[in-house]
Order: sequence, then structure tokens, then C-alpha cells
Amino acid sequence: MKIDKLDKQILEYLVKDARKPFTEIAKDLLVSPGTIHVRVKKMEQMGIIKSTSISVDYEKLGFGFIAYIGLYTSRSSTSPQIIDSLGSVPEVTVAHLATGKYGIFCKIRCRDASHAKDVIFRINDIEGVENTESMISLEESINSNTGLLKLIIEDGK
Repeated sequence: MKIDKLDKQILEYLVKDARKPFTEIAKDLLVSPGTIHVRVKKMEQMGIIKSTSISVDYEKLGFGFIAYIGLYTSRSSTSPQIIDSLGSVPEVTVAHLATGKYGIFCKIRCRDASHAKDVIFRINDIEGVENTESMISLEESINSNTGLLKLIIEDGK
């Protein structure tokens, strides 16, 4: 199944603001709200739209310390079990299977350096993790999908 220009325009609105009412999107795109609803449902069924979300300022909630952790793993066959174990560590917000130096690369959010140390020690204790290497984020400067979506939209013209 393919998506067309209207679908891409709808996506552009929703990436900027997932809570924007369909009636406002419809008004801007000169179509009916029902059309927007049907198109969004179609993209959900296709798996293009996975969910809607909000953006939370974790720093204001006391979790402004971000670190990236590279995991050296004993064997790649243990990666699924390691990923499952990482899922039970609430401070791990992102985990990727990776190529290169690390078998798994993840992002953690913590209160401070001491909290991060405790989380890293818990990660090190996961069976199959040989060692970790961490990098502290000084500032999250870009966290946006809008540029990529714009490229996708313009690529289809």
C-alpha cells in the first residue's frame, strides 16, 4: 500500500502536534474532517502511524541527566535476553541492537551522576553484558523528526 501527498501532509501536521484536532487539519488542507479520520486510520492499519505521544520535559521532573551506554556483549545470541532485561530498568529509555564496537547501545535518564552510576552498575550486572562504556550528554540539542519527514514528503513530489 502506498501513501499519497495528502497522507504525507497529514503526517506533517501530526508530527508537529499529535493532538491537533482533525477538524483544524481538514480546514487547513481543504478536505473534510472525515477524510482526515479515514486517512489516519488507514496509516495506523498500515503501521506508518504507530501511536500518538506527548513530549515530556524530564528535566523539569528531575530526570535531566542523560547518558548513552555502549554494551559489550559476550555473544550476539544473548542480545534478545539482554534487551529484555534492559526493559526492566526504568531509566533505560532507548535501546538499540548495534553493529561495531557495541552489541547494544542505549540511552538512560537519571536524576544525577550518582543515580546514573547505580543504573550503569545494574546494567553491568545483566547476564551477557561483559562491560559498558558510557558517555554523558551535556545537552540535547536536536530531538526532531520534522526534518526527516519533510525530506520524505519532498522526495515524493
